[in-house]
Amino acid sequence: MKKTLLCMATSMLAVPMISHADSPYFSLHDGDGFKRFSVSVGALHVMPQGKAQPFKVNTSVKNGEKAAVGDISIDAVKANLDPEMSPNISTWFVGVLDKLGSDTLPAALSGTAEINGLESWDNQGTGLEADDVTTLGIMTNYFFTDHVSFEMKAGIPPKVDLMGKGKIYAPFAAIATPELGIIDLPQIAMKNSLLITDLEAYGPAASARAWTPAAEFQYHFGKTGINKFRPYVGLGMMYAYFNEVEINPRTEQDLIAAGHMIANIKDGKAGAALDGKPSNANTKVDVDASDAFAPIATLGFTYDFNDKWFAVGSVSYAHLSGDTTITVSDDTHGELIRSKADIEINPILAYAGVGMRF
Repeated sequence: MKKTLLCMATSMLAVPMISHADSPYFSLHDGDGFKRFSVSVGALHVMPQGKAQPFKVNTSVKNGEKAAVGDISIDAVKANLDPEMSPNISTWFVGVLDKLGSDTLPAALSGTAEINGLESWDNQGTGLEADDVTTLGIMTNYFFTDHVSFEMKAGIPPKVDLMGKGKIYAPFAAIATPELGIIDLPQIAMKNSLLITDLEAYGPAASARAWTPAAEFQYHFGKTGINKFRPYVGLGMMYAYFNEVEINPRTEQDLIAAGHMIANIKDGKAGAALDGKPSNANTKVDVDASDAFAPIATLGFTYDFNDKWFAVGSVSYAHLSGDTTITVSDDTHGELIRSKADIEINPILAYAGVGMRF
C-alpha cells in the first residue's frame, strides 16, 4: 500500500515536469534561437509628476482649552489682537501701559485665556513634491518564449529631494480674561495666523533614500534573428520603500520652535508662546514616510547588435503615492504636534542601457 502511494505521488509530481518541458511557453530548449536570460545596465531618470498635497496638522492643545497667560509682552498683545474686536477698557489699559514705557503685561494682570484653532487645521497651498533624480538602473529579464518575458527592475537607490511648497500657519484664536484685583475687566479677543515655517525658504524641505524595485510581464514584438529592432510593452507592480528620511535643519528649527509654543501653552505660559520664548521642553522632530505599492506600465524597445549584445530604451509610468508624517514631541509632554501630508509621486521613468543575453 505504501509503495502504491509512493508511486502515485511520484507520478503526480512528474506530470507538471513533463508538461513544463513539452510546453512551448516554458521549454528549456532554445527552439527558435532566442536566449533565455538577459541583463542590462544603464541610466534611469525618474521624473515625478505629482502635485503637492496640503499638510494636515494636529496639536495637543484642544479647542476650548484654558491656560494661564503668564507674563506677555505688550507688543505680543497688540500684534495678536482680533482686528474685529471693539476697543474696551482692557485694551485701553494695555495702551496706557505701552505709553508709560512698560514692555510687559505681568502675570498678575494677564489672567487666563481660552484657546481655539490649534487642535487641527489644514494648510491649503502647502505640501511636498519629489524632485527629479538620475541613478544607475539594472534590469534582468527571463524569457518564457521569444515574445513573453518577466522583468525585474532595480537600481542604486537614489537620494530624493522633497521640495516644500507654501507656508505653514497656525490659526491661533483666544479669549483672554485679564485680572485686576476686585475689578472684573472685559475680555480681550485675540486672533492671528502664526507663521510656523516657510517650506520654500531653505531649499529642499526634506530628503529620503528611495528603494523602488518593480516587476512586470512584457510582450516583445518581432522575432529573434529576424528583427533587430523589437518594441515591447509591459505591465506590473512597483514597491516603494523610503529610509534615511531627513528634514532640512532650518525647517527643523522652525518646527522645534513651534513645539516650544505648544509646550508653553500646556505649561500655563500662553504669553511666552506668543512671545516665541523657549519652553522647558526638550523638543525633537521625527519624520517618517510610508511604504507603497503601485501599478507600473512600460513602453520600450531593444536593438540587437548581435545575438548576445543589445541596446534597450524604455519609458515607464507608475501611479505611486504615499504620505509623510512629521511629529514634534517631548519626553514630558509626549506628542505636541503631528503634521501629515500625502505625497503624489506618479513618476515617469526613462531608461537607456546596454545589455547582454545568455
